[in-house]
Amino acid sequence: MSRSPARRILLHGPLLAGLLLPGAAAEARSVYRCVRDGTVSLSTAPEPGSLCEAKTVQDEAGKAPNLWGSMGVFSGTLYQRQQDGVTVYGTRNLPGSTVYLHFTVATPPGEPAHPGLGKVGKPRLDMFAGQFRAAAKATGVDEAWLRAIAHAESGFDPLALSPKGAQGVMQLMPEVVLEYGVRDPFSPGESINAGARHLKWLSGRYGADRVRIAAAYNAGVGAVQRYGGVPPYPETREYVDKVQALYQAYRKALGTAPLTPANSRPVAPRTAAD
Repeated sequence: MSRSPARRILLHGPLLAGLLLPGAAAEARSVYRCVRDGTVSLSTAPEPGSLCEAKTVQDEAGKAPNLWGSMGVFSGTLYQRQQDGVTVYGTRNLPGSTVYLHFTVATPPGEPAHPGLGKVGKPRLDMFAGQFRAAAKATGVDEAWLRAIAHAESGFDPLALSPKGAQGVMQLMPEVVLEYGVRDPFSPGESINAGARHLKWLSGRYGADRVRIAAAYNAGVGAVQRYGGVPPYPETREYVDKVQALYQAYRKALGTAPLTPANSRPVAPRTAAD
């Protein structure tokens, strides 16, 4: 398959991998994701001077994975060059390269982090009371915690749809909907049940660390792992603070808040100087 040099095409992120293998039969091949000086490129052979990792892809565009990451929409150039007697295609302008074509690529959206559609306010125990009780009982997830997540995520709106694609009362992302077999993410019962199951799974991963659980529910496990805790996204930090405040409010409203001494006030700990 031939292409006119230097023409411009519009692609989705995964499709560019297919262009790196022009004229090849539909089979698994290797494309190299190369990093140098804080920039990333794709190439059909390792780039001299770059740190490259081989990725197996299908030549068929529909089967090609996204090798860029989440980088928004950007324009670039696919170059060709001779390397060790072989024609190599890549997106970095190395010595001896000539322009093969120009492209504009739309990579997938970034982390699903969002501050949540709900606002901190008075607990709403009237919203889907039976569904929350049933899901909490079935999964062992604290009902106050489950309600706090729902309040922060959607404000209990069963038809809520975030700009990131999260859906329903518990703002389930499409991959979570698929993982838990949710037929209708806008059904309050299904959404609450799946959200509770996901929180149970996150609890198995992070134990009693509700800060990390909330961060992972919001921004994804990968982001929490990558940053060793709450990611530095303003949306996630706002969300975690919101959930913590709501959790205490719901514990108090449900009568599960920890007891404190009556008619007392906190006393600052004594220091060595005292």
